[in-house]
Amino acid sequence: MTYREALKAVFPLLDGKDLVSCMRVCKQWEEIARDDYFWKCLCAKRWPSICKRAAPPSLTYHKLYLAFCKRQTPRTLLPPKLSFDDLEFYVDLWAEDDLIFSEVIPGPVFQTGIKILPPGICSVLRFYLEGPDYKMMLPVQPRFTVPLNHTVSVSVLVGQKNTGKIACIVNKSMFDYIDRTSYRALAFSYLDFSPAYPFISGIRAWVSLLFMGDENDGVIDVFGIEMDFNDVANSEEEVLWLLDMLDWK
Repeated sequence: MTYREALKAVFPLLDGKDLVSCMRVCKQWEEIARDDYFWKCLCAKRWPSICKRAAPPSLTYHKLYLAFCKRQTPRTLLPPKLSFDDLEFYVDLWAEDDLIFSEVIPGPVFQTGIKILPPGICSVLRFYLEGPDYKMMLPVQPRFTVPLNHTVSVSVLVGQKNTGKIACIVNKSMFDYIDRTSYRALAFSYLDFSPAYPFISGIRAWVSLLFMGDENDGVIDVFGIEMDFNDVANSEEEVLWLLDMLDWK
């Protein structure tokens, strides 16, 4: 068996990563390993039906395999069109039919979040708030309490100061889940997107009431409000791109 015949017997047994490595050994190995027969064998293992086509693909099997098997590098987002300086948020909370919180929040306040967490919060909540996921947080001053037997709901609108346009993030959604372990009450709403993005749906905005432990188990003592879009947006830039796609009126 010749040198070339030995390589041609071994190469079909390799996976794609090893075959690529072999192509880097020398020009002779590269010439042999570039034979599309080897790459067709790899494609047949991964996508058997593609090799059953009447006509071969427009790409060589080598290029086809590399195109779909190489590690995808994260795409860099262009700078968002909006900035937190352009935005203000309108946050309203009700307990039953009573308005208990109603504020216009400048975008930079939500962007800055809660720099110093109050003493006495539980370790589980502290671990969550100090975690890597991007969050928009608002300190509630003064703090307020809500009876646990009351139905609490929230609305959040967002406005562009330079255009006057307004979009809805959360519309009268109820805090129907209270996690007494992590001291969070959660509400969510599905976002309404511009008709320019007809195929985007099912993305949720989450709003959490952050509360302290209290000797009186009948109430929650709220010290902050947190909002996130961690289903899809995990950075400031991603959040701003998401907000830009809303159905602005």
